[in-house]
Amino acid sequence: MWLAKLLIFSTALAAQVPGGRGGPDSALIHEATQLDLEGKGTEARRLLQRAVDSAATPAARANGQRAIAMSWAFDGNCQKTGEYEQMVIDYWVTTEKEQPHNAFYQEGEMADEVARVCIDSGDLDAATQWYNKGHALGLKEPDVSEDRKALWEYRWEHAEARIAARRSDRCAAERHVAGAKAALDSMKELRQQQESFFPYLTGYVAFYLGDYEKALADLQKADQGDPFIQCLLGQAYEKLGDKDQAMECYRKASMTRAHNPPAAYARPFARKKLG
Repeated sequence: MWLAKLLIFSTALAAQVPGGRGGPDSALIHEATQLDLEGKGTEARRLLQRAVDSAATPAARANGQRAIAMSWAFDGNCQKTGEYEQMVIDYWVTTEKEQPHNAFYQEGEMADEVARVCIDSGDLDAATQWYNKGHALGLKEPDVSEDRKALWEYRWEHAEARIAARRSDRCAAERHVAGAKAALDSMKELRQQQESFFPYLTGYVAFYLGDYEKALADLQKADQGDPFIQCLLGQAYEKLGDKDQAMECYRKASMTRAHNPPAAYARPFARKKLG
């Protein structure tokens, strides 16, 4: 049943590699997270570098590096996020012999995390490169299960559809949406866990292709607790002329306390919208 716990996108900072919790470095990461949420990235990264420098184990060091990557994500910096996530990937490479099934998954996860930051910051070429890397790394897992293969295909098609929509390429976006649906339908154990990410995809694509009513309808079927979804809903409401509903969505998004790619985009965006 462990496969059922895997999600298409991280919902919490997985500075949570084995052996990476506890100790003074974790306290520094917690304090720095609060600074990032307040928009004080430079101060946050000073603390996070201290956590990296004082880390007692390679796993703890990787925790700090991933936290720094997310700090840069709050600044919308795709390049620096990638620089630090690559360090985390390098850590997982050292674990491939001992735990190959987890190591390759985590390598792919880190690459996809960078890609998510890049697409949200508007660097679509970098996002494509990182999503491609994540897909390839994930599929390097030895004896990868059919469900795990389908998950990586779902992620890849999901990403390609969003990137195509951002580029106003309707035909490519619709083709990749169909590909994502096929991958989702092929899943067995993971399907129920992944289904909620599909209306997020169709709503996202509809929004960037200018169909705001469909975007609103589909996004209302997605995870209403996701601050990124809340921001997209707010933008859809704005396009449809409902400012009050839009502001309520932004208010909810601005309250997130997460330290992950959705929050890194949503909290600064929502707070600007709220003035």
